[in-house]
Amino acid sequence: MATTEHPPPSRLRAWMLEGLSDMGKGIQQAPHAQPEPAHKGQRWYRVMCLTGVDYFSTLGYQPGIAALAAGLLSPVATIVLVIVTLAGALPVYRRVAEESPRGEGSIAMLERLLSFWKGKLFVLTLLGFAATDFLITITLSAADASTHLVENPHLTSALHGQQMLITLILVALLGAVFLKGFLEAIGVAVALVVVYLGLNVVVVAVGMYHVITAGHLVTDWAGALTTEHGNIFAMIGVSLLVFPKLALGLSGFETGVAVMPHVQGDPGDTEENPQGRIRDTKKLLTAAALIMSVFLIATSFITTVLIPEKEFKSGGQANGRALAYLSHEYLGNAFGTVYDISTIAILWFAGASAMAGLLNLMPRYLPRYGMAPHWARAVRPMVIVFTLIGFLVTWIFNADVDAQGGAYATGVLVLMSSAAIAVTIAARRAQQRGWTIGFGVVSAVLLYVTVANVIERPDGVKIGACFIAGIILVSLLSRLARAFELRVTSVTLDDMAERFIRDMASRKIRFIANEPDQRDKAEYRDKIEQIQNDNDIPGEDFVFVEVTVVDPSEFEAGLTVRGEVLHDRYRVLTLESSSIPNALAALLLHVRDTTQCTPHIYFEWTEGSPFANFLRFFLFGQGEVAPVTREVLREAEPDRIRRPRVHTG
Repeated sequence: MATTEHPPPSRLRAWMLEGLSDMGKGIQQAPHAQPEPAHKGQRWYRVMCLTGVDYFSTLGYQPGIAALAAGLLSPVATIVLVIVTLAGALPVYRRVAEESPRGEGSIAMLERLLSFWKGKLFVLTLLGFAATDFLITITLSAADASTHLVENPHLTSALHGQQMLITLILVALLGAVFLKGFLEAIGVAVALVVVYLGLNVVVVAVGMYHVITAGHLVTDWAGALTTEHGNIFAMIGVSLLVFPKLALGLSGFETGVAVMPHVQGDPGDTEENPQGRIRDTKKLLTAAALIMSVFLIATSFITTVLIPEKEFKSGGQANGRALAYLSHEYLGNAFGTVYDISTIAILWFAGASAMAGLLNLMPRYLPRYGMAPHWARAVRPMVIVFTLIGFLVTWIFNADVDAQGGAYATGVLVLMSSAAIAVTIAARRAQQRGWTIGFGVVSAVLLYVTVANVIERPDGVKIGACFIAGIILVSLLSRLARAFELRVTSVTLDDMAERFIRDMASRKIRFIANEPDQRDKAEYRDKIEQIQNDNDIPGEDFVFVEVTVVDPSEFEAGLTVRGEVLHDRYRVLTLESSSIPNALAALLLHVRDTTQCTPHIYFEWTEGSPFANFLRFFLFGQGEVAPVTREVLREAEPDRIRRPRVHTG
């Protein structure tokens, strides 16, 4: 569609709106943005490091959590966690990668099941939990990194009481990395993950050496475990009961899918069929899960056997830093300090995968629903918004890691449960009975874990509800603010419609807006007589325009116009759209631009309360058609001389 010329953007605005394709392919560019080719992507193992800064960084606290939750049973409970990861979460997200290869995740799969406003509200609810997961990942990880920094023996006196300030600085630095560019974030993530995992390999190897050389440690642990729990079945039963407390070890899969558009794939990949990207994303998910599983089992075993139980408790030297405790204990303070620095760095940057997930996920839904401004499709403004929200969350929770843990776990588990349900439905529709049963079992397990977590830590649901309420409120206000915006992205006329327009262009182009009813001869004859009487116009040189509302909750879409002759006399253009006024305005502007003539359209006044009619327009795409059509035209074309004419009688 032709658009009105706008003045060139300022340098700051151009910088803010550039790189719209940098965080995800297929996102429509915002107005005034400088066109920029989509980046070629990165190899899957490099993108894995971006998700890995979140996933792998949980090694900093997961062994301690497992020890506190399960005690001597920690290695067995961790094995149960690994089984759920490899046999449950991994197959689920491999299927999600197939079904939503552009990084929309399970939300897009579930969106297809519901339409109209209930579908939009459902998606907004899931986006609320996604925002909870990703934003709390940013703030919790930064707070945990600042805690490690403040509690370092060499820095305690200098940094005491400064945890809030340090956390805010870390969140700001994370935002600065993404303002600089996505490729810089990838490079930092690769370096941090390689160093951190390398140091953990050393700690695990040394820990295993001490366990093996001191043979009594294993026998003492096994004996105590048998005395406490009896047999293997009792151990498995207790492990299942404490499993929800270990669920943070499942984090990372949702961000693994969310950053999927950054995977390079094959040269022949297309947006419709990115088989290489799907294949490599599956490699990414599988490799991350296998690496993490090995580390989880090994670290839970050596920490349980080598660290006294009292050290895991609050105030103990291994509380929240079990592997750091071992690195200092068995490798000396020099290595331990290096390990601490690496842990602090990866915990800080763990928010990078969450930020990448947010920047890929939110612009795919909210602007398309008309529930965010145009600039929400650009990377840099959204980075600033999310960073400011991170500041707010940090301030509300006073940079307290424990206070945010419940919300983090709830967000992770709700998204994983929705993913399992989505792939179960997809398998059922594909008539894959085996996969349907398998995914159904995984869904039941994840729902159990989610419910158990909510019962034990209800604060997570409360925090998630705040995010959901905030997203819905801001989305509806944004939709209201954009109510009179021209939403049609393109107009296509069939041959008959083109013929009607060409014929009228040689005279005066006059349309009659008609709400189709019986569509019999009397309806069109009476309508022409009414328009003639109301507007004192002779003749019958009119073309009727009839718009059928399909899904009024949709915002942007293309418009297809079809022409037909009814009763051998009346020319009618039929359209389908989410909004009658927007469809009519788009048609008028298209006709003006293609014929260089000013079209006229005639309405009859809508009966009833103007406010009630506006609500009908806002919610159902119809109602106060005449004045809204005129207002849409006024916003789209400021020049009154070039603006199509609207007549109401």
